Amino acid sequence: MADQSTPGTSAPSARKAPSPEASTGTASPGDASRGVMSRRRLLGTAGATGLTLGAAGAAVGYAAAPSPAKTVPLTSVGADMAMFHGKHQPGITTALQARGHLIAFDLTAGAGRREAAALLRRWSVTAQRLMAGEAAAHGDTDVARDAGPSSLTVTFGFGHSFFARTGLEKQRPIALDPLPDFSSDHLDKSRSDGDLWVQIGANDALVAFHALRAIQKDTGTAARVRWQMNGFNRSPGATAAPLTARNLMGQIDGTRNPKPSEPDFDGRIFVPASGTPEWMANGSYAVVRRIRMLLDDWEKLSGKAQEDVIGRKKSTGAPLSGGTETTVMDLDKTDADGNLVVPINAHARITRPDQNGGAAMLRRPFSFHDGIDAEGTPDAGLLFVCWQADPVRGFVPVQRKLDRGDALSEFIRHESSGLFAVPGGAAEGEYVGQRLLEG
Repeated sequence: MADQSTPGTSAPSARKAPSPEASTGTASPGDASRGVMSRRRLLGTAGATGLTLGAAGAAVGYAAAPSPAKTVPLTSVGADMAMFHGKHQPGITTALQARGHLIAFDLTAGAGRREAAALLRRWSVTAQRLMAGEAAAHGDTDVARDAGPSSLTVTFGFGHSFFARTGLEKQRPIALDPLPDFSSDHLDKSRSDGDLWVQIGANDALVAFHALRAIQKDTGTAARVRWQMNGFNRSPGATAAPLTARNLMGQIDGTRNPKPSEPDFDGRIFVPASGTPEWMANGSYAVVRRIRMLLDDWEKLSGKAQEDVIGRKKSTGAPLSGGTETTVMDLDKTDADGNLVVPINAHARITRPDQNGGAAMLRRPFSFHDGIDAEGTPDAGLLFVCWQADPVRGFVPVQRKLDRGDALSEFIRHESSGLFAVPGGAAEGEYVGQRLLEG
């Protein structure tokens, strides 16, 4: 894609072509003598696809910093690296990470399109460097010096209010219209929405925090934090083979997620290249909900009662109608008394795409736990993040149906909400959102 930078701006610089040793995975003698992972070696075998790559056995970075006196080899978890540049932004199809931070910002009084563009340029430079296992360009805190990239991803989005603040109302997508009210909502407006949204994920908690702090520092006087939330998932490598995640209710969560291998995946999750507005080509829309789980009430249920609420076996995730986790649920199967095996109000029945006109979304959540109150009640649940090409066809019809009779609704509470337009990935030499802010 052509460089659309305006004169006097500074977008992330294009990388040089990898050297011969990068393409073969062999470090040069200079790299070996320093004991530092070569950035060329990390990037040489990776196209700008947004996929996570492994580099087991590499030594610790930062690649751009002086070598420490002693280095320790990274494991495959620490050396895994996601690409910043690509067709889509990272952090959408990337595998679930062990640690996550969600943060929303509002532009400050007097900040407009020019300040927003400068901020996105700074953020893109920082994200690119940190995702490559390098130090931030200015004022790095050294928090993540020994950790490697650890599959770090940084994803940027725009809220509905951003467009009025920057004079870009004509570029605001129709799909970004505010979500309707739902009967299950108990929303805290101070922890909802925002002009700008950033999702950070990594497989090392220090790497994730380091990115969060760097992004916050980069805002300068252009924006202020509106809200921030922290989450987690199972650590990669904890099981011999990858498993579908479990949530804090103990349920396997995400079995029926659409998969990139499915022929209609891109059409469901990403805005087409020919879509409107043009700056959203290859982008997606993120619905973000902080869902409090009423665990004290949930844990009073028997195991069988919990399974009836969900419609799946708690142990394996298999549908109550039989089979394994991936077996298609038989919605018509009855027991000896003629009762439906999967209850009519079971969560898994209601959320099936074929029960919602084909509506589908890619769920990519983090669990959260923000302490225990004086009565001993945990403030815990799910930082629900779902991705779709159009929330009106993805999230909204499913949530409306859940509102009308989901058995799980009695045990959860939606406490905050946001909808964000996440543009496609930045090409080499671009920053995220450049086609909007400089179009």
